[in-house]
Formats: sequence, C-alpha cells, structure tokens
Amino acid sequence: MLLTPRPRTDHPSTSGTSGATTPAPTAPGATPPGPRSRRVRAALLASAVSVCLVAASAPSPATPLGIGDRLFPHLGNPGYDVTSYDLSFNYTGKNTEPLAAVTTIEAVTSRRLERVNLDYAHGTVGSVEVNGSPAAFTNAGEDLVVTPARPVPAGGWMRITVRHHSDPAVRGNQDGGWVRTKDGLAMANQADAGHLVFPCNDHPSDKAMFTIHVTAPEGYTAVANGLPTGVVRAPGATTWTYRTQHPMATELTQVSIGRSTVLHRTGPHGLPVRDVVPTKDRERLEPWLRKTPDQIAWMERKVGRYPFETYGLLMAQAQTGFELETQTLSLFERELFTQPAYPKWYVESIMVHELSHQWFGDSVTPRDWSDLWLNEGHATWYEALYAQEKGKKPMETRMKAAYRASDTWRAAGGPPAAPKGPRPGQKISIFRPNVYDGAALALYALRQEIGQPAFERLERAWVAVHRDGTASTADFERLASSIGNRDLSGFFQAWLYGKRTPPMPGHPDWRSDAPKAHKGAR
Repeated sequence: MLLTPRPRTDHPSTSGTSGATTPAPTAPGATPPGPRSRRVRAALLASAVSVCLVAASAPSPATPLGIGDRLFPHLGNPGYDVTSYDLSFNYTGKNTEPLAAVTTIEAVTSRRLERVNLDYAHGTVGSVEVNGSPAAFTNAGEDLVVTPARPVPAGGWMRITVRHHSDPAVRGNQDGGWVRTKDGLAMANQADAGHLVFPCNDHPSDKAMFTIHVTAPEGYTAVANGLPTGVVRAPGATTWTYRTQHPMATELTQVSIGRSTVLHRTGPHGLPVRDVVPTKDRERLEPWLRKTPDQIAWMERKVGRYPFETYGLLMAQAQTGFELETQTLSLFERELFTQPAYPKWYVESIMVHELSHQWFGDSVTPRDWSDLWLNEGHATWYEALYAQEKGKKPMETRMKAAYRASDTWRAAGGPPAAPKGPRPGQKISIFRPNVYDGAALALYALRQEIGQPAFERLERAWVAVHRDGTASTADFERLASSIGNRDLSGFFQAWLYGKRTPPMPGHPDWRSDAPKAHKGAR
C-alpha cells in the first residue's frame, strides 16, 4: 500500500501517514505521501439471500478468536489451515446494493473442531454447510462462529459453504473492503478488511488458492486476481471466472466491476500483462500503461523473475487515499495519472512501488502484521532506487532526509519492526512513515553495513527462498547474517526495535532531529 498524495504546484515537503492529508513529494528526500480522508450461477446465488446475520440453533456462548497477532489480536482463527477459496458474487448493477454471494472454503484441521470461527463482520448470512451438512451459526464480535453437525477431527479435510450477502455500504468505523467507484466496485482489503467482503481466515499467515466468479449485467466487465478460465454469457448478464496459480493472502484479493476495458500487452518472457481502465480513458492512460513491461524487466534485473502468472494495473475512478498491491492486479487511483501536478518521475516511481510489492509482500508475505516493514520498506527502497536511476533523484539525499526525521517517526509510530497499533477507527493507520522511509532507511544502513554486493545477493535470495510463502523479521535477520557472514543480531535490534535511530554506517555526520510532538500518537 502506498498512501496517495494531494497535488501541489510548488515543492512539497515530507509527509505523514494514514489519517492525515499531506502533499505530494516532488523533490529529493521526500517521504511517502499521506492519504486523503477516506461461476457464480444465478440459481445458486438466488438462494444466498438473507436479511440478517442470525443464530441457527448455535450453542452458546460463542466467542471471537484470533491467532494472537500483536496489532490485530482477533484476526485469523486457530485450528485449521485454508487451502482454497471459491468466491461467487452477483452484481446487480448498483454499487449501493448488496451482492448475493457464496463463499466455499476448503481447509485442513490441525485439531479437533467442535466449532469453527471465520472472520466475517459486514454482511448477512443465509445458511452454512460443513462437509455438505447444514451447520448452526452465530456471530461473535467480528467472527462468524459455525457449529458443524459433527465435530471435524484433527487432520481432517473440511469444506465450509456460506451463502451470504456482501455489502458495499460503509458503516460506522468500517475501514476498507468494497470500494465504490464511479462506475462500479473494486476491493481494498488491507490491512484486515477481507472479512468485510467474504467469510475467511483473514490473516496474511494463512495463504490459499483462489477461484473467483463474478456475474454482472450487460455493459459491465469483471476482472479478478489471476488468469481468466471462463466466460459464460446469458441474456442480460455475463459470468467471469478467474483463478490464481499461486497462493494469496486474503488482504490481496481484488475484484473489479465496472464499465471497463481490459488492455493486453506482453511483458518479459511472454508474461501476460493486462490493465483494467475506464473505457473512456483508455487512450489517455495508455502512455503510462505501456511503461509496465519495462518496469517489470527493471525489477527482474534487481531481484529475479517476476513471481506470478500475470500483472497489470486497475485504474479506479475513486478516491481511496492509497494505491494497493492487490496480487497480479494493483489498484491505483485514476487521478494519479491524470493530475498534471504529479511529476512524471514521481508517478513512475509509484508504479514501481506497487510492482515491487508483487515480490515483497505478495509472493513473500509477512507472517505477522508487525513484519509490515518488510513489505513497505522494500517497496519504498525500489521506488527510491528507480527514482534515482530513471529520474536522477539521489537515494542518498532521500535517506539523509529520512534519517533526520527518523527519531520523530519512531516516537510517533514506533520503530519499524515494532509499530504501534492502529488508531481507533483507523485500522490502516499502521501505515506510518516508520514502515515506509523509516524501514527503507534500515535497509540503506544494512547495505552500508554489509556492502552492496552482499546486500544485492540478500535481496535475490530473500524472494527466492520464501517465494509463495510467509516470512518474518527473524527470517530476514538470519538470512542477512548468513549472506553477510557475520552476526547481525545487534544491528537489527538497534535499527528495527530501538527507540532512537542508531548511527548511520559510513555517515557519522548524519543527525536526527529531536522527536516532535505528534498529535494523536499512541
């Protein structure tokens, strides 16, 4: 995720994070920008109607569970590992109306389960089946608690089918999920909003394969993660099916429904590249979109082969406040490419930021949300490196500016690998400068410490060793120590967990300003 700036015509300064509006960086040394305010079959889906999330003879009490994530303690659920999701959505043509939906989850249990908790907090449920038999269900907090007719044994295979409505309406402190665009819908499920769209095990540590079906009226186009596997046309409606070829975290799910055109081109090694744009804007956006194959080739030279089956940009006519690395189809605000105040080098570097996430965050996914710095720090690193090589914006200038602000960032948001929790009602407020330029600064220090050749070997090894998996900060430290041929535990303790910024190797003259008061800091 990269927070979207507000355009200016002068030279904006460094930025903040979620929850505040800040200007776009147009000068070297600028930090990440801040945000603005914020096959499905017809017969099957028709049975998915319900008017409320109701208990169906479920025993009491049901309680919300979690896997103990430090930042989101009730996110994810113990006792099973999801292997695949099959999602079906039926769009009516009005983005204010709930979509009839069916979610089928296949999983393997790690212990005997008398109840199964799913994350699901924003929608209505009509029925639940476990292994083909009706199951009781109720809600507890942000969990859908399911009681199978018979307990599922440890090491058992489990299929859960939930017929429900998926509601795009925003309620209360909802943060993410469906995004209403000018002509339809898209998804933004980071950090913990996948369960606002469909029942799931909504934690990045439990990746799974996805099949997604979308039915929409004539005149609409639906695109989702992965590659298309079928299109079924019926009078007045069309159903599209997409399937991933690599496991994916729930927060990276993407479905676009709109009056869109899908543009096709070829990337390195014959990679299919597809972009989804408002039909009326296809010619206007083409100069930007045709840059993607060369950007993929640039990233491959840095870290190795692109890790997925396809890539492309989804241009949304919406003001989300951020860009988002949804797997194989990154979400961008259309305005980023149509607003003349954004410098060309800056827009291109933002494109590379989200592209680099396909390696760092999507293919190699954080095991815990405290490992977020591994995503955003690396994406910021390659964003800055691209700006240096293509836009003549020196990396060192940006890093020196980040060093100067680093103590303030740490005081406000915590150190990179131990970020403070989200502000109430603003779950994406974990995306603060400390996990963007603050984390990139730690990577810069690491390169200074072990040397550029070792650092570049580390980057390639990291995405190769952990491809299609999850990894932690401890995993990165171990690999860095191995490749650097020294114990780097003290280095990482200081740079990733210290309250104050350590001296920069090779730059003893760099200074960090004293922490400034931060309104609303926790």
